[in-house]
Amino acid sequence: MRYDSGMKGPRSLFDVLGPVMIGPSSSHTAGAVRLGALARSVFGGTPERVSIGLHGSFARTGHGHGTDIALVAGLLGMRADDPAIRGAFEAAGHAGMEVEFCEVDLGDAHPNTASFDMAAEGRSLRVTGSSVGGAEVELRSIGAFAVEASGRLPFLTVVHADRPGEVAAVTSVLAKAGVNIAAMRVSRAGRGGEALMLIETDTVVPAEAVASLACIDGVAEVRSVPAV
Repeated sequence: MRYDSGMKGPRSLFDVLGPVMIGPSSSHTAGAVRLGALARSVFGGTPERVSIGLHGSFARTGHGHGTDIALVAGLLGMRADDPAIRGAFEAAGHAGMEVEFCEVDLGDAHPNTASFDMAAEGRSLRVTGSSVGGAEVELRSIGAFAVEASGRLPFLTVVHADRPGEVAAVTSVLAKAGVNIAAMRVSRAGRGGEALMLIETDTVVPAEAVASLACIDGVAEVRSVPAV
């Protein structure tokens, strides 16, 4: 299920000319930085260990375009125009982040797609995402759930029981907090099992509202992800 209130805003000159970035490619380099940064935001910080799977064009030409370096830079929280990107592997070592790469086949996924298997302090998470051109990215999955998010807006992920009333309970808390929903998608592992709401919002959801969401009966986990 997807609800969308409309366009995310007017296009700027930078959407036409392309992003300010460390090259050579907006898709393989700048987009890869944003993709790594989005994975980091979903995880909630810098992972201690990460295995990055490269699919399609990322696997075939990524090293030549600096995609591997760019993905690591994003995981460290660097921006696409940061000159320090070139030293991302060394910076990862200083940060205590162990990184490995492998080639993966993700079927009919976008050719510029990567998977991130991240771990730190006894927790782990797998996300996948794609660099779709012009430094724009799209989050494709979180754990077992299919998702859609560009990272241009902050969003919430809410893991909950797949039963009537859960969506209404969550959106009611957001309405009371004065939070406007820009888009929402719900995916589920199976009928009556666990489901995941991904809710893009116009503003960051207040911590008090996030805490209230976590207290809803049937909600197993709430994650607040800032815009990238």
